[in-house]
Amino acid sequence: MLPDGLTLPILVGAALLDSINPCVFGVLIFLIAFMTKMFKSPKKMLLGGLIYTSVVYVTYLVLGLGFLKITVSFGFTVWIYWIAAVIAILAGLLEIKDYFWYGKGFSLQIIPGGAKRIKMYTDKMKKWNKKGSWVTYLAAVPLGIFVTLVELPCTGAPYLAVLAIIGKGNYSSGLPLLMLYNLIFILPLFFIIGVAYFGKSSKILEDWRKRHRGLMRLSVGLFLIALGAYMIYTVV
Repeated sequence: MLPDGLTLPILVGAALLDSINPCVFGVLIFLIAFMTKMFKSPKKMLLGGLIYTSVVYVTYLVLGLGFLKITVSFGFTVWIYWIAAVIAILAGLLEIKDYFWYGKGFSLQIIPGGAKRIKMYTDKMKKWNKKGSWVTYLAAVPLGIFVTLVELPCTGAPYLAVLAIIGKGNYSSGLPLLMLYNLIFILPLFFIIGVAYFGKSSKILEDWRKRHRGLMRLSVGLFLIALGAYMIYTVV
């Protein structure tokens, strides 16, 4: 049973728009290019990409469950609901700003220094790969966790809004909803991995991302403003 204020279209829409964030696409395309060059085998790249995506799913799910547990257990749901609604609207305005003036002024992006640290980590993975592919696959686990965390400022607004709405219910009913949200969230990642596996170069994918990143931002921004306004409407 869905909590008050949450509908299946809202849940699915938030997850889909969260998943097409240019931050998520950019990092994954970089990692796919890195793994393709390092492994020199589409099958090994595919396995590495699937491990990374699975770790992203689990990490995002654990973060959501932890947030939900705290809010439900301590009764912070009303305050969190209002805060999440305001954050959704403000984040939406920033996303729309980037449609017209991409990268100008303050923007939602990964944690400062995050991209540099990801590059440093992948450089280490090159050295570990000499010891065997299995070492690199193991290294994809902490990499997936780290990337998920540094991307949160860029991807977290839709998730926070949905978590706040789910928090109006109970913890046990929230689990399947979060599992569904995160499954939808990683679907485009599977798509990118599949496209790369069947021969499309990372440069083509990156060119596509750059051409459409403004539209991605606009879509997310409009949805976030509508969602934040809807959340306020349901309590007022």
